[in-house]
Amino acid sequence: MEAARDRLVPDVVADGLRVLFCGINPGLMTAATGHHFARPGNRFWPVLHLSGFTPRLLKPAEQRELLSYGLGITNVVARATARADELTAEEYVEGGRLLTEKVTRLRPGWLAVVGVTAYRAAFGDRTARVGPQERTIGGTRVWVLPNPSGLNAHWTAATMAQEFARLREAAGAPGHGGSVSVTIPSS
Repeated sequence: MEAARDRLVPDVVADGLRVLFCGINPGLMTAATGHHFARPGNRFWPVLHLSGFTPRLLKPAEQRELLSYGLGITNVVARATARADELTAEEYVEGGRLLTEKVTRLRPGWLAVVGVTAYRAAFGDRTARVGPQERTIGGTRVWVLPNPSGLNAHWTAATMAQEFARLREAAGAPGHGGSVSVTIPSS
């Protein structure tokens, strides 16, 4: 795993997506596999399904399938680390600048940053809360979602799925059920 430190993981993006999900930065498991949100305890994939964004629970290795649903994935900071607290304030600010350029170029309907702390650091908005933001990037609206890391005990998979579903409805993305019971592995 340590060999994956500082590796870059390619984005899953296309022009004009409904929603571009934005993680904080790749973890070592993600960097080792090349698949976003690959750590077994991460709840991104189950929550994406529970919220109705996907018709079935996707595995990280199936990440390119997101494009067929008008969804994509990028990160605030591209560099892989074991923990987000290894990132510097300067990396977050530079990441916010680069993310703004990427969003301007790709023009998704919504940018969904998963992690309020990362959003605050990248965009200098100390008062941001989970939910839709006043900020826009060109014509792209911004929504802050809870961090799906298994370490985020403040949010359950069910409460996260409710917030993701609010975004799905705002984005006009078709619902795919999402009432399936999913067991989230512990980290």
